[in-house]
Amino acid sequence: MIDLLALLAAAERERAWTVSLLTGLAEIESPSTDRAALERCAVRLAAACRETGARVRREAGAPTADHVVAEWPGQGRPILLLGHFDTVWPVGQLARMPVRQVDGRLHGPGVLDMKAGLAIALTAMKVLAAGVPESARPPVTLLATSDEETGSATSRPVIDALARASAAALVLEPAIPGGALKTARKGVGEFEVRAHGVAAHAGADPSAGASAVHELARQVAAMTALADPAAGLSVNVGVIEGGTRSNVVAELARAWVDVRVSGGADGARIEAALNALRPLDPRVRLEVSGGINRPPMERSPGVAALFALARDVARSWGEHLTEGATGGASDGNFTAALGVPTLDGLGGVGDGPHALHEHVIVDVLPRRAALLAGLLARAGTDLR
Repeated sequence: MIDLLALLAAAERERAWTVSLLTGLAEIESPSTDRAALERCAVRLAAACRETGARVRREAGAPTADHVVAEWPGQGRPILLLGHFDTVWPVGQLARMPVRQVDGRLHGPGVLDMKAGLAIALTAMKVLAAGVPESARPPVTLLATSDEETGSATSRPVIDALARASAAALVLEPAIPGGALKTARKGVGEFEVRAHGVAAHAGADPSAGASAVHELARQVAAMTALADPAAGLSVNVGVIEGGTRSNVVAELARAWVDVRVSGGADGARIEAALNALRPLDPRVRLEVSGGINRPPMERSPGVAALFALARDVARSWGEHLTEGATGGASDGNFTAALGVPTLDGLGGVGDGPHALHEHVIVDVLPRRAALLAGLLARAGTDLR
């Protein structure tokens, strides 16, 4: 029988190590588009993984930096931990957002999304290795990617391959504010709609032209009408550009569209609907590209079973763990779509991801590490 309270006590003893690691990672700025910066962070992360007893290797991630894969031994099928070390913040953001502790909160770029999750995972592995014999714990693989914030283009094949070989995937993204885990996420689609019109002088001979801008405006209304908020389907035309001068009938106009779906069938329907758009002005040609690039993470029986295990672990030390859904996506969307039981939101608790007030609550870090350690131990037994 695994002593879950002992895991919590061990995680508390590792608090200073956890905070030091998180601080060090956050002080190495690592925007998705800066290969050199990402490499510096990957080196620090790999060293920390080795410190906890992991065997570390790299997976190629050009044009971004390599992805870091760390493996710890155990018995049975492996459990996959998913995280990323790229952030949305540019190099130089530390001057505006220095890493600092204030009133029990650690502030800084990337501390919540999601370097806290990486520090929590490595603390959990230290605690697990010290407190649970290798024969009684599962093999664990951590995949820390360098391109999650830009869509996981190079890491997707690695995610899929590791997930297919795993009994479950545990995602180190931030918790829902307050600490709830994520048992459902919306799928995400990105589309570009182009209108190709006919240029003409807007004053001398406007009827000779066919405005791409005017046509696109009509199509925006048609696209937004496809939304169904009650069903969790949203359509947002976030960026529009077109035309060259006010006295020229526009020859070209473009719109970029963000789509979120709660169910896989909704994704197929919205893709079909957008590709079926037809111009009201027959002289204008429409061109639609893109698609659903992250399928929804739906609350399957496997997801529910993982959450029940996590809830029982937290209950052992008197914590009431809750669950929820979110409109954002993560790499857990990919693993869930493969049918691999997936639980998300196991990272830090705080607020402000991608915002100037980004922070994690320091006192919660040991409990999150103990939760992950206990869940790994329990999942390794229950999912064998």
